[in-house]
Amino acid sequence: MLVLVINCGSSSVKYDLIETETEKQFCTGMVERIGAVTAIVKHKPADGKEIKDSKVIHNHTDALKQILEFLLDEENQIVEKKSDIKAVGHRVVHGGEQFKDSVLIDDNVIEAIEQAIDLAPLHNPPNLKGIQAAMEALPNVPHVAVFDTAFHHSLPAHAYLYGIPNRLYRRYKIRRYGFHGTSHYFVSRQYYKRIEKPVSKTKVITCHLGNGASIAAIDGGKSVDTSMGFTPLAGLVMGTRCGDIDPSILFYLVEKEELNLHSLHALVNRHSGLLGLSGFASDMRDLINEADNGDRRCQQAIDVFCYKIKQYIGSYMASLNGCDAIIFTAGIGENSYRIREQAVSNMEGLGIILDKERNKSVKPGQIERISTDDSRTEVLVVPTNEELVIAIDAAKIAQASSQSPWI
Repeated sequence: MLVLVINCGSSSVKYDLIETETEKQFCTGMVERIGAVTAIVKHKPADGKEIKDSKVIHNHTDALKQILEFLLDEENQIVEKKSDIKAVGHRVVHGGEQFKDSVLIDDNVIEAIEQAIDLAPLHNPPNLKGIQAAMEALPNVPHVAVFDTAFHHSLPAHAYLYGIPNRLYRRYKIRRYGFHGTSHYFVSRQYYKRIEKPVSKTKVITCHLGNGASIAAIDGGKSVDTSMGFTPLAGLVMGTRCGDIDPSILFYLVEKEELNLHSLHALVNRHSGLLGLSGFASDMRDLINEADNGDRRCQQAIDVFCYKIKQYIGSYMASLNGCDAIIFTAGIGENSYRIREQAVSNMEGLGIILDKERNKSVKPGQIERISTDDSRTEVLVVPTNEELVIAIDAAKIAQASSQSPWI
């Protein structure tokens, strides 16, 4: 089934066109700087060169029209007609407690996603804009919402409850939700394909390390803990997010810096993390380059980032009572041998022994073991493919929705 995968940000639309039976990606691209004087439009056919252009794109509806124009253009020969696209899969960051699986989008689902806006004010509104724009552009195909939070609905209460009055959980659903669920799900399933051990007896720690970063503990195929919390702000130090901090720091800063809530929110979400620690950049590649040139603050930012990863790995090994495999994925996890090495260094006592040569020799896009043969815990690099997860889920649900209930 040919599925269009949509991932919308506040001023961007990323897309992928995927044939789910063959898992072939026909095209990928994005429209960014929506609403600016000129937007940047990028299209990359699977077998061709990237096409880049600047256009006036006022809103997400215009962006979807632009994407479809490219896909339908005779010169590009991606699809012949709109009806060739059989389903649309939408990434939705927060499904709250209501959505434990992907769902066919209808008015009730849209209303529920709107109700979860308070839980993800930066993410759910643009996700909704993308849904509405795509449903206008492709009104005659099933649209499916795939939630970042869904995979983590298996967390037990002792892992998702916070130490605050229980009435606040009951009233406002304040709890740990977790994110990057499609990525943690995908890479863990790729690992299961490599082993003969029953999935029910496996214990895996997955490390999704990018500008946003999270770690999950997966027991028997189910997520039982994860580093992100009520929002994606919690857990590891990230590109611009602070991760775990003493909550009293926020009250202290309000008093000392005379910050309002909007400024405080911006501080911990957009001006902290690697960017705040280094005072230079949020991109790990830039930090490594500067650290190599002797920049002490950039090296400190790297050290803090890796130390938090090590802390969570150790914590989850205790929670799981051991671990079969640690998996690194996403932009930093797949591409930075130095971060992987530093994150699991000096953990031989926990049965983790890295093979430095294997680690340095990882080929892009390949699943590779980077631990020694005698390491009790296997350490792997597994490329993630969240778009494929969304496409496959969308195809299954779209196919089921078109079948007669009497068959």
